[in-house]
Parts: sequence; C-alpha cells; structure tokens
Amino acid sequence: MFDEKGDFPIRCNKDMVSLEKLDDEDIEEVKDMIKRHVEYTHSDRGWDVLARWGNLSEKFVKVMPKDYKRMLEAIQKVQKTGLSGDEALMAAFEENKRDLARVSGN
Repeated sequence: MFDEKGDFPIRCNKDMVSLEKLDDEDIEEVKDMIKRHVEYTHSDRGWDVLARWGNLSEKFVKVMPKDYKRMLEAIQKVQKTGLSGDEALMAAFEENKRDLARVSGN
C-alpha cells in the first residue's frame, strides 16, 4: 500500500489486518512492480515515484490479513516437522481451524 500521506493506519480495519514495514526483499519487489507498470502504461505517476524512490520507498506499507499471516506461520511450523506440499497445507489448515484467535471466527 502506498501511504504517501501517512494516514492509512487510521483508515483501515486493524482488527482484520496488521500493518508492517517492508523488508529489503519487499522493497525491491515493489520497485520492480512499479517499473513493469511504467513500462506497460507509461504512467507519469509511476515515473515520479521511481524518480523519488529514495524518499518514497519508506511510504509503502505491507497490509497483511491476520488470518493469512496465521496460515503462513502454521505452514512454516508444520513444514519443520517434515511435512511438505499438500500434507503441510492440510495440517496447517487443521491447526488454524482450531485457533480461537482467528478473525473470521469460522
């Protein structure tokens, strides 16, 4: 999320998402996406963002749905036990299903 004004935290539902700083890998991925966007669309706004990347890159925020993050963490946890592929996904799903902290509550 490009939060140029810095007011996104007060405009989003933090019960369902967490806001995180982008790590170095995320920053490079976002920059590459903007470059591709500019290449395909010739966007003046995109050119401007790239030209001011040193100042603007810190204005991007990772919006992470809490349920999704919990699933990613559960998958990593079960993969450490030796499960992989579909088995890891199903084990993580079952673990997440029992987690009372889930936002959706289903």
